Amino acid sequence: MSRTQAKPGAQQPSMTRGLTLLFAVASGAAVANLYWAQPLLDTIAGQLHATPSAAGWLVTSTQIGYALGILFIVPLGDVLDRRRLTVAMMLVSAVVLVLCALAPSFVFLLAALCLLGITTVAGQILTPLAGDLADDEHRGHIVGTVVAGILTGILASRAISGLVAGFGGWRAVYAAAAVAVVILAGFVWRALPPLHRKARVAYPKLLASVVGVVVRERAVRWTLALSTTGFAAFTMFWTSLTFLLAGPPFHYPVSIIGLFGLVGIAGAVTAQRAGRLHDKGWSLPVTGIAWVLVLASFVLAAFSGQSVWMLVLVVFLLDVAIQGQNVLNQTRLLSLSHEGRSRLNTAYVSSNFIGGAIGSGVAALLWASGGWTGVAVAGIVMSCWALVVWAIGRRGALVTH
Repeated sequence: MSRTQAKPGAQQPSMTRGLTLLFAVASGAAVANLYWAQPLLDTIAGQLHATPSAAGWLVTSTQIGYALGILFIVPLGDVLDRRRLTVAMMLVSAVVLVLCALAPSFVFLLAALCLLGITTVAGQILTPLAGDLADDEHRGHIVGTVVAGILTGILASRAISGLVAGFGGWRAVYAAAAVAVVILAGFVWRALPPLHRKARVAYPKLLASVVGVVVRERAVRWTLALSTTGFAAFTMFWTSLTFLLAGPPFHYPVSIIGLFGLVGIAGAVTAQRAGRLHDKGWSLPVTGIAWVLVLASFVLAAFSGQSVWMLVLVVFLLDVAIQGQNVLNQTRLLSLSHEGRSRLNTAYVSSNFIGGAIGSGVAALLWASGGWTGVAVAGIVMSCWALVVWAIGRRGALVTH
């Protein structure tokens, strides 16, 4: 049984298959909003009169906004009715999506995407809620399924964005996303009863407690070092891949560039399986294996700049590795506390997206100076660093129980 309590007279929710699927779809749709622009960077830059390197900051701006939203909004999941909070954020993000669709200039779009990042945090409210509603024996599997939905949203967003933009232009992507978010908000509202507050904490103290858990828990700090590095490498790769595929020798249109995201959906399937590995006690060993695979992916990427089939293989391997270890890291942290899961998730995801913002920013700089080879070398360095952290921490600092 879940340890989350409903308000008197409200039906106690439980993580049925249907509710788990709804959480996964709603979370995936929310996080997809961060990535609609990624395969469209060249197109947006051309229409709004910006350089390709400047367009790379559209992704960075969104991720900075998302990190802020995670930091300042998601902790409220520990003190407010999460049904109301989730639906409210979904509806606000739908309004911002409309602003993106109507953006008259590059600067306006840059600001709107930052605001979109701040408001599109529903998935990170639903993930710790899934951990609360799941029983101990199945928490890894259920959280893994919701995270798999998030990853599917990240990856499918590129394919959907490219296809929709190919037919209706890049503005149509944001308009369609706004409609989808409103529909899903209605489903979430109907599926969940009002949920009782887990604690009553003043907002400044609530925010301070996010920092407190990082300072207090060594396992949190070491896990964040791994996960932040992974997300920086992941975002650096995907941002650079857009530039590579849009230029010589490929010259692919946005509709084709977006399809590369479908290859990475294998990573989402892996994420769901990774949750089961956590439930079996294999979390840390498999995390190390995943980082070896990340290293191998970037080594292969260094020799793949002229071959589309080798790039497809790199996308497949990298997404399986990054997304698998992402679920393992997140599930380990959520197992540390019941009362503070939203705050643990805040620390985890905000640090990840700071890493993501750094990764996309570094991608723009590396592309201008070292091209695809520079990106691959940076990925190799990041992978080696993460393996050192894992090797030192797996016998103590990374252990959560």
